[in-house]
Amino acid sequence: MLLFLVRLLAALPLSWLQSTGRLLGAIVYRFPGRYRRRLQANARQAGYADPAFARRAAAESGAMILEIPKVWWRTPHCLALTHSDQEAVVREALAEGRGVLYLTPHLGCFEITARHLTQHGPLTVMFRPSRSALLDPIVESARDMRNLRAVPANRHGVREFVRALKRGEAVGMLPDQVPREGDGVWLPFFGRPALTMTLAARLALQTGVAVILTAGERLPGGRGWRIHYLRLPEPLPAAPEALAAAINQAMETLIRRFPEQYLWSYNRYKEPDDAPPLPDESAPASRGRA
Repeated sequence: MLLFLVRLLAALPLSWLQSTGRLLGAIVYRFPGRYRRRLQANARQAGYADPAFARRAAAESGAMILEIPKVWWRTPHCLALTHSDQEAVVREALAEGRGVLYLTPHLGCFEITARHLTQHGPLTVMFRPSRSALLDPIVESARDMRNLRAVPANRHGVREFVRALKRGEAVGMLPDQVPREGDGVWLPFFGRPALTMTLAARLALQTGVAVILTAGERLPGGRGWRIHYLRLPEPLPAAPEALAAAINQAMETLIRRFPEQYLWSYNRYKEPDDAPPLPDESAPASRGRA
């Protein structure tokens, strides 16, 4: 039943879905609570203290949620509305034959970004299992796409990533997720220490691939998306922690291109129970909260 309803949403016009999502996002933001406080605090940390900015960011979060069914089940239609004036960045990286590591932060429509990248060749992406069994059939159905392969965020998934990269293919992951099981270091993100994954950096250094940050900017009026690319300059830093810091800096640069579409409500600065101690000069974090 839930899958049927989501597919029904996918049949609606993109402009309606995004407009309705913005309205719902704005309504949710009006209610005081943890979501609103976190969004405001994270945006303020990055220098966006204007209350109007926070309201627009909340609206864009709503648009992001409601456009996902359209992207998942009307992929050809959505890809026809997707463009980039930086495709040479990808073509040149793939032509080198070393493989490409795409890093897609919680910015814009990351679902359309992955699908757009499959037009350049096979793409293996890493995912975290859903927390709800009700969502499993929806997510599994959405992953059924030519040139797109999903692997779990565990040791098996990492091995599959390495195999794909050694074949000269591309892999993709979210670099701004709070790492689990102690796999992270405290590094600056918009001027505040954030527990940062080292997996992406270690993969890049182990395999010698090109590293490209990418995101899909949502265009107004339901006109589609513009794909942005930002390739890390080489040679890459030789130490995983230094490369992870460079990735954070590149993410900041990419986010500032269209900051209202970043998911500021994500608890980027939380402190998991198994995290290493925070640096003494850091601000308090929210321990153990998702």
